[in-house]
Amino acid sequence: MSSDQFSSTASSAPSSSDRVRIRLEPLAVELELPRGGSLVAGLAAHGFEFPCGGVGECGGCQVRVLSGSLAVTEADAATLTAERLAQGWRLACRARAGEPLVLECGQWHMEILSDTAPCPILSVSATADAERVGETKVKRHNLGVVIDLGTTTIAAQLIDAATGDVLGVETALNPQAAFGSDVMSRVRAALEGKDLTAPIRAALGEIVARLARERAPQVAEVLLVGNTVMHHLFCGLDVEPLSHVPFAPPHLGEQRFTARDLGWKLKADCTVRFARCIGGFVGSDILAGIVAVGIARGDDLIALVDLGTNGEIAIGNRHGIVCASTAAGPAFEAGSIQMGMRAVTGAIAYVALGEDALSGSALRPTVIGDVRPRGICGSGLVDAVAAGLRSGAILANGRVADGSKIFPVAPPVVLYQSDIRELQLAKGAIAGGFRLLLKRLNADVSALGAIHLAGAFGNYIQIESALRIGLLEAPHAIIHAAGNTALRGAKLLHLGGEPALPLIEHVNLAADAAFQDEFAACMSFPEPE
Repeated sequence: MSSDQFSSTASSAPSSSDRVRIRLEPLAVELELPRGGSLVAGLAAHGFEFPCGGVGECGGCQVRVLSGSLAVTEADAATLTAERLAQGWRLACRARAGEPLVLECGQWHMEILSDTAPCPILSVSATADAERVGETKVKRHNLGVVIDLGTTTIAAQLIDAATGDVLGVETALNPQAAFGSDVMSRVRAALEGKDLTAPIRAALGEIVARLARERAPQVAEVLLVGNTVMHHLFCGLDVEPLSHVPFAPPHLGEQRFTARDLGWKLKADCTVRFARCIGGFVGSDILAGIVAVGIARGDDLIALVDLGTNGEIAIGNRHGIVCASTAAGPAFEAGSIQMGMRAVTGAIAYVALGEDALSGSALRPTVIGDVRPRGICGSGLVDAVAAGLRSGAILANGRVADGSKIFPVAPPVVLYQSDIRELQLAKGAIAGGFRLLLKRLNADVSALGAIHLAGAFGNYIQIESALRIGLLEAPHAIIHAAGNTALRGAKLLHLGGEPALPLIEHVNLAADAAFQDEFAACMSFPEPE
């Protein structure tokens, strides 16, 4: 059905005069909203995100009017260019449904990283692997579900506890995105009295029901991992201690429920547990990652880096582990970039430097969906700045060399001076935190056996670009994309129990004066070799 066909059909279809029909493209989803009502609730129910919590500041919730009309609001005029407005783009969080509409919502074209490999510890001959996981005997009956509850995305798997095989996978966007894209926005919303617990419990209940289907009576346990804010919001715990320094919530331990408690369509006494957090904003997703990459298995120092808004880092070996979260901000997810967007259709995901390094046209972008670019995601941002540094168009201090304060990437997408500064802040926080943790261990990079990059951003970032901007300061050979370590580790925790781990020390960087010095030292980009 074309946009025009839908418009005429919607206009003529019998419906209550106080309701209007909205069609969301490209997935052809239709919904009804109160006439004159906000689009937020309707779009959020279908996975659309509102990164700043719907206050009209970030520009991350843009929709394009394909049919019908949305008036230009003050927030639209302040946030969007005249060209974007003329093309029909509006901020969904400020828009109201006065008539039938067809809206383009490109956020949906998004891949969610999951881990589908069977768990190796359950091979009949894998006794040594089982011992590495821990002393707890592996369960060899029933089914289980493991869930990585991320701030942005959710990944869940149905597991055969006898074999470790993955029997089913479900992914979704976190419905709490309607309250903001980052954890602090969610904390603020909760403190304002908004209910962020019921939506996520309901969404996960639906995911579990789809995974289990007719096998629901066989599911003996559901195990969740996630950051501390996700842990608290799902479990109904007070997030106020996470709203201010020293970010020290008192309830970091494992939380247990039954399916009956949550109203989930599993057997009533099925155990649902959210694994323990480590400290501050370092949650059970990092605990699971520590288990997944085997930090505590040997004498070599191993590092795990989750390149998200919080930038969690863990470094250690079987003798001890230090970890921290660092407020990298949303730059790695392009949330604070003027033409930034998620890794969806139209986003520049990779940028290569052509032979004519001094020409702007030498940049060769890769656009998701092979369409005209309309923005840039986190991996593309890192690539673009790295390419600018290699060509000399961007200086080590972060300034655009020609003084224009604009770095063209691919028409109409450009990076502004402020965008480059945002990346400097983010990479400085990660690199500074990494240096500080190494110093806490009285070690340097030469002692590291491996650095594992966790999560979607870590999976897709070009390591060469990360090294060029100084995000990572280590030999290329020891840096590896590790995929969804939270989900893989959750499987190990579910199947084998938590292994015997050494002391894990949480370092509160916000309260460590030495971190500010390291952060400042890491702000500049490396000088060309």
